[in-house]
Amino acid sequence: MESDGLMTLLRATILVATCAVLAGCGADGEPLQPTMNASVGVGSSGTYVAAGVGATRGPISLFVGF
Repeated sequence: MESDGLMTLLRATILVATCAVLAGCGADGEPLQPTMNASVGVGSSGTYVAAGVGATRGPISLFVGF
């Protein structure tokens, strides 16, 4: 059970890092400044991990969270 949480955290970390690299490459102009949000909480049903990454350019924002 504990290894499932670790794998989820590992996948989340890899996804966030990949999105940050892609958002920061600036293939079509100046690089975008990515944003990141991560949290760990404890509730009545156990602990949970949440993370997300996003970017904004002009009026368009993209944020992916899990």
